[in-house]
Amino acid sequence: MSTTECCECRMPQKINTTVVGSYPVPSWLVGNTSRLVLRDAVMAVLKTQELAGLDLITDGELMRFDPSHPETNGMIDYFASRMDGIRKHFSVSDFDRFRTASGSGLLTAAMVVGKVHEGTLNLPRDYEFVSSLTKVPLKFTCTGPHMLSRLLTNCFYKDLPELAMDIASILRRQVELIEAETVQIDEASIAGFPEDAPWAAEAVNHVLEGILNEKAVHVCFGNYGGQPQLRGFWRDLIPFLNSLRVDHLVLEFARRGYDELEVFSDLDSRIQLGIGVIDIKDNEVESADLVADRIEKIVQVIGPDRLHYVHPDCGFWMLQRSVVDRKMRSLVAGRDLFEGRI
Repeated sequence: MSTTECCECRMPQKINTTVVGSYPVPSWLVGNTSRLVLRDAVMAVLKTQELAGLDLITDGELMRFDPSHPETNGMIDYFASRMDGIRKHFSVSDFDRFRTASGSGLLTAAMVVGKVHEGTLNLPRDYEFVSSLTKVPLKFTCTGPHMLSRLLTNCFYKDLPELAMDIASILRRQVELIEAETVQIDEASIAGFPEDAPWAAEAVNHVLEGILNEKAVHVCFGNYGGQPQLRGFWRDLIPFLNSLRVDHLVLEFARRGYDELEVFSDLDSRIQLGIGVIDIKDNEVESADLVADRIEKIVQVIGPDRLHYVHPDCGFWMLQRSVVDRKMRSLVAGRDLFEGRI
């Protein structure tokens, strides 16, 4: 782990490099998802991050890969397909009922038809599979209860807050058994629903309280087909973020720009920040100079003691591996260049 010193000669503040979670699926995994082949793919992803020099690495979320749905990275499907009380297949009558109730022809990933239980979901087993393959500090990612409840069709619970809390209870029991250096809860829907903040925070905090080590929450504005999926502003999410019992946040900024950084002066000082300096919606590879300039601007606005991590805006799963690998190297080189300027 590396450190930087601020201009006023205060104690050094570590600025670490990491990724948000996902990595492009290696081509050889698409046609063969046996445990041995999956192990080789995960090892390749881990080693690629190690060689890039990242301080905190992930399994690329390859444990969630489903060859039947290669167009997704399993953020919803992986959980929905394993938890009891959730049905993934929709009948014609289901579709008609949903269209009448919602006024939309769009179906979600699955339908909640009974009280949810963990079923065959086994996140500790996923972590154990990966943790033996690296000695570098490891981050484990998990889709959060707000996002899961928002992206499922609720046909059983009286409201979404009740569904979210039941999902949170399932996730908490599982993360309590995961010894990763960092566990990150991914909440990529709250940006579009800031009005959900009170019940969303309650559910997310229930999961966070079960995490053994460093607690992180990732918030972004979505990414599918290289496009954001939600509209909103960071200022509207400050009350939600302040209510989280979290160690650091993992936030999207490179694509949106850094004009909104000033609103984080209202963020509780106990919460450290991870700020995106790599745009995952663009194939152009940022130069080390550009990354260093972005870090310098961030530090100037929020101060040298708040920036804990720099990382991409979101997961890398929709980019080509050759692009991703160079972006990771630029991330580390830019962080190092910034430190050389201090």
